[in-house]
Amino acid sequence: MWNIPNLLTLLRIFMVPLLVVVLLTEVPDKEYWGLGIFLLAALTDALDGIIARRTKTITTTGAMLDPIADKLLMSAAFISLVELQQAPAWMVTLIVGREFAVTALRLIALERGIAISANWLGKAKTTSQIVTVSILIFSLNSDRWDVIALIALWITLGLTVASMVVYFWQNRKVLTEADA
Repeated sequence: MWNIPNLLTLLRIFMVPLLVVVLLTEVPDKEYWGLGIFLLAALTDALDGIIARRTKTITTTGAMLDPIADKLLMSAAFISLVELQQAPAWMVTLIVGREFAVTALRLIALERGIAISANWLGKAKTTSQIVTVSILIFSLNSDRWDVIALIALWITLGLTVASMVVYFWQNRKVLTEADA
């Protein structure tokens, strides 16, 4: 259980409350501190997977904690940005809702002995979320990025919804078998 990839995942989980505190309080230069914390946390997501595969230290604990850490980070970041009026609540509700829906699908599949791995669209969604959150955090004290942030949000929303539809379509048998 206690290997470097799992420790990186735990670090990401512990960075989530720090990110929220920095974003939602009057920390001087919070856009820079918030962006740094967010990007460092996102980097741990990439690193834990790379290290786990290269060192063959993929564990059940890591496989379960990693997606939870990802969802916590993205959800906390987006919800904080709603509080800061940087993102519309309805968009964030769809983005966060997709994460819960796909996680539920994966859990149902796992119960049936089927592993649903991320596809290219899911990875594109994650990348777009990282870029969008970064732009929104960076632009906290400036309205020069408003148009770019809005475009990034729409792209992220489109990829989020599309990836959810694809995951459910490709794995529809998991749901029909679960109900049978």
